[in-house]
Amino acid sequence: MEKTCCPSYTIRLKASGFVPSKEQQRVRRRLERFLDGELDAKPSEQTEEQDVSFSREVSVSVRKSLGSAKREQNNEVEPIMKDLSEQIDIAVQKCIQSGEFPCNIQIPKASVKKVISAKRKKLAEGSEELLYTSNIAFPIVAAIKHTHTSEKGKKNVEESVLSAEVVSEKLLSAMDKVGKFMGFSVKVCKGHINFLSATRVVTSSERNDEESFSTTTRKSSSNNLHARKRKLEMHLKRSSFDPEEYELYKRYQLKVHNDKPESISETSYKRFLVDTPLIEVPPSRNDDQEKVPPCGFGSYHQQYRVDDRLIAVGVIDILPKCLSSKYLFWDPDFASLSIGNYSALQEIDWVKQNQAHCSTLEYYYLGYYIHSCNKMKYKAAYRPSELLCPLRYQWVPFEVAKPLLDKKPYSVLSNYTKVSPSSSSPQASETLGESTSEHEDMEQGVTNDDDDDDDVMYNSDEDSDSSRNRSDITNILISFDGPRLRYKDIPRIKNRMVLKELESRLVNYQKVVGAELSERMVYELR
Repeated sequence: MEKTCCPSYTIRLKASGFVPSKEQQRVRRRLERFLDGELDAKPSEQTEEQDVSFSREVSVSVRKSLGSAKREQNNEVEPIMKDLSEQIDIAVQKCIQSGEFPCNIQIPKASVKKVISAKRKKLAEGSEELLYTSNIAFPIVAAIKHTHTSEKGKKNVEESVLSAEVVSEKLLSAMDKVGKFMGFSVKVCKGHINFLSATRVVTSSERNDEESFSTTTRKSSSNNLHARKRKLEMHLKRSSFDPEEYELYKRYQLKVHNDKPESISETSYKRFLVDTPLIEVPPSRNDDQEKVPPCGFGSYHQQYRVDDRLIAVGVIDILPKCLSSKYLFWDPDFASLSIGNYSALQEIDWVKQNQAHCSTLEYYYLGYYIHSCNKMKYKAAYRPSELLCPLRYQWVPFEVAKPLLDKKPYSVLSNYTKVSPSSSSPQASETLGESTSEHEDMEQGVTNDDDDDDDVMYNSDEDSDSSRNRSDITNILISFDGPRLRYKDIPRIKNRMVLKELESRLVNYQKVVGAELSERMVYELR
């Protein structure tokens, strides 16, 4: 880690605490639009990361242009908007005089805004078109609530304060005559007062836009009539060689990673993404024990199909405490859909959903995080994430690790953080190795135990701590270059120094892997 150019840290996040960012939410919406037939996948020979980076730049540029146009449009106050605002103010005063609103509240002047043409189609009701709207009901509710709070205190304020929907209905009753002499249909919706026109009103600027884009609009309308919805299916299957998946893998490696054809073979593919050391564990048949998800444990391939066409494969391990994402390969024709990000969101959701079947299932592992590699930095966008200190095997929040890695590629992360047991994420302080000195002892095979030689004999008299350590390691499975025996079953070792060093190693080994795994894993002696 100190010598390599790209130190790698295991990264994970607690699925229950994950909150998707705006960019991640956009990924979901983009794919939903694609499935609804509103968006086409754009083939690209660039990597997905380059595609996302480019789309962000374009998105920022477009948003700036639209924002500028929108501000100019909103800043244009038409005479009719002033008239409507005045009529709303009159309605407010009528409600105060009739006792429907308190008389001692300070209410701001009503404002009416024009609905931009891009939103009119979405908000139109039948033949009517939404032209103007006002949200005056919300500041009125806030003013009433403020007055009641200062007079009565916070108790029972929520019960006595009118809602925005009720306020807008009261204003509508006072404005019944407004719609008749102004030619508008006045309606309320979710606290907003909306002014609609059965006959479409077109401003001069809109007329120019419509003339310029009339051809495009006709084409778009024609395309929407023929828009065909697509069907996305996800299939989880045990890890095995599939010719269809292998062909997709080859396309992905050649077009996205620019691999040479001669470097790709079935043998290398199987070794990389099919062969697994994990033992298959079937689903639990005992309904009383919620310990195994419906699919069981082991290595899997998650297929993503659109209209039965294979577009991506996620290679994952499902374990008692986590889902570990190993690799993803996808069809380059669908690069614009950001399938890598979408699959990560789906896998996080899977962990959340299956916690009901497996109570220990908590985490989503994203493989290795390399801070000095820009293509790897996207993994830290899934928050709250943690990095594993490679020295003490202690989980460190990414927010703590990031400034350290900004300074230098490799850092002993656990030297700079102390997470209390009462913190909101106790798993983040989970420690498998207690100190640097203990790590060095395990590497060098030495011990700081100052007991007499008589105390290191197996089954000899010893103090309570040593006795407890010895009893803890008796079931550790040890391989002697072939045969496997529990520590308690091995022949008595006469050399006391050898016995003492072996026990010290086993104690440290158990601290690292835990008591349960130490009885299932094999400690190999060569």
